[in-house]
Amino acid sequence: MTSFLINGQLALDAGSITQALSIEAQRRIRHVVLTHSHLDHTASIPFLVENTFNEPREGLEILVTPQVLRAVQHHLFNNDTWPDFTRIPSDLLPAVRLTAVMPRTPFEVNGLRLTAIPVRHAVPTHGYVVEDESSAVLFTSDTGPTEEVWEVANRHAKLRAVITELSFPSRLQSVADDSLHLTPTTLAGELAKLKRDVPVFLYHLKPPFVEELRAELAATPMPRSVEELRQGAVYRF
Repeated sequence: MTSFLINGQLALDAGSITQALSIEAQRRIRHVVLTHSHLDHTASIPFLVENTFNEPREGLEILVTPQVLRAVQHHLFNNDTWPDFTRIPSDLLPAVRLTAVMPRTPFEVNGLRLTAIPVRHAVPTHGYVVEDESSAVLFTSDTGPTEEVWEVANRHAKLRAVITELSFPSRLQSVADDSLHLTPTTLAGELAKLKRDVPVFLYHLKPPFVEELRAELAATPMPRSVEELRQGAVYRF
């Protein structure tokens, strides 16, 4: 379940916001940027809306690429899976606003600049460069072997860190390839494309394989050191 809270008010993906944060912290979130439509990245959105509904403020803004916007409309706020809060309590003052952002086109949110970069996954998916005046972090989102996101990383002068995925052990390489995820073997190949000397953090380790993945990582030569992200930790870049 993937969620990153940035500066207290912006969530990058929303798989576990309501499980991880207090109601008070949830109320401070004003914007959610989604990388793709899979449930482990969107599951807490309905409950975030429910927990903050009727707050005396402008509605929650969810920013998505056009492909993901259609999926959220059709499969989440569709009055079957969940009430259509893009029209509740009214069309003029909805609890949720869906905003389309275009790939490769920077946009501003909460004092930060974000750019969506296409990656290779089972559904339309975009990684994001998140930057302020002094630094930038690249989040690849879920991806199999890909190219453009590393090209962006290599030419970004302010890059301070990369967050990328690791899902399956290499013995399940065929499963990873079919679902467009990474194993330690393909992760090593991807990191060879990264020419910037920045720390690399890993997320998305599938729970049944966490210990196996840690052991395989320790035994797999990597082009650079990697570190597993810690649940609930605060990172400053």
